[in-house]
Amino acid sequence: MNTAEANLIRWALVETSHPGNVGSAARALKTMGFSDLRLINPKVKGIAQEPEAIALASGAGDVLATSQESNSLESSLQDCSLVLGLTSRDREFGPPPIDWASARALIQETVANHRRVAMVFGTERTGLENEHLALCTHRVWLDANPAYPSLNLAQALMVCAFTLREALSKPSSVTQGAQDLPDYADPAAVAAMLEHWREGLEAIGYLDPSHPKKLMARLQALFSRSRLHKEEIDLLRGIAKQMLLRK
Repeated sequence: MNTAEANLIRWALVETSHPGNVGSAARALKTMGFSDLRLINPKVKGIAQEPEAIALASGAGDVLATSQESNSLESSLQDCSLVLGLTSRDREFGPPPIDWASARALIQETVANHRRVAMVFGTERTGLENEHLALCTHRVWLDANPAYPSLNLAQALMVCAFTLREALSKPSSVTQGAQDLPDYADPAAVAAMLEHWREGLEAIGYLDPSHPKKLMARLQALFSRSRLHKEEIDLLRGIAKQMLLRK
């Protein structure tokens, strides 16, 4: 694995509670050659500067120092064409589920085509919430003991970082550029399009805002399975615009 490949992998921790987990995550990333750490709405503001985080980072203080803290997962994913939400919990709706071995193959393909990947991890207690998973292109689970699949946040991140480094360090059957991946829309663009559609469906009376049921969740799941291209986002926004004109 070279530095350019490592720099295409982003690691996002959502609403982390314990500074020690942030420090341990930074140490795991540096050990495996990664560095792009994003901290989304942590329970403690400035969590990367907490003494416990610095202590458990050990020699990875530089990863903590360059980590970026923000209030929005959506904004942190804007330039990522592949977004993997790590969670073992089944969901009624949401992105298509894949195992970690399949996810690694997707990452290899994406990185070989010089596209950015995000790995998203949820809170220590409950994992990823549906609203965060809705911004992911896939839901990924690790092959753990089905009777007790729970991993500490930093442990889960370390497992992924180690096995991903191993995968990217091996000769790949994917030739750079050969796959000519489509120009996939990032999750932020899909989320904005869905909001546009919500407004349009309300305008034509198809969606009752007081009784929305599960319509938008179903549409989100449909579009997640489709992995929309950027030009398709423009097409769907055009339809939403026409719906709004009928208001």
